[in-house]
Amino acid sequence: MKQTAICAGSFDPPTLGHLNIIERGLKIFEKLIVAVASNTSKKPVLSVKERVALLQELLKNHKNIEVTSFDGLLVDFAQSKKINTLLRGIRNMSDYEYESQMALVNKALYPELETVFMMTEGKYSHLRSTFIREILLSGGSCKGMIHPLVEKKLKEKLK
Repeated sequence: MKQTAICAGSFDPPTLGHLNIIERGLKIFEKLIVAVASNTSKKPVLSVKERVALLQELLKNHKNIEVTSFDGLLVDFAQSKKINTLLRGIRNMSDYEYESQMALVNKALYPELETVFMMTEGKYSHLRSTFIREILLSGGSCKGMIHPLVEKKLKEKLK
């Protein structure tokens, strides 16, 4: 199944769990487009430009990864790139319920689109961007949850 897939998300911030899914995705796909959603209903701490820059730095050793951002619907972005596969990470059953519903909606909007679910490795299954932001706001350490570069950037933003 060597082809190109899109791994999309808000990545606010990118966690070690996100990076693990992306890197493991390269074992399945020839190329990955890591797409940062810019019009999310969440209130991001990091700007789209900052999230793209962080991911580009963290993934710079992978020549078969493109990091970009998109506005609007993910299906429209996928169609514009002529890509019909999404890679989605799943931590638990509630993620699966949400992601499976989203996959069905996306399929209705873009019938050629397929969604591949990848289970998060156990050591990352507890990671949520919301928890990371809360820990850092309270002065805690996120060692083992996010890359040190991401932690530094977040601490600067959350001051």
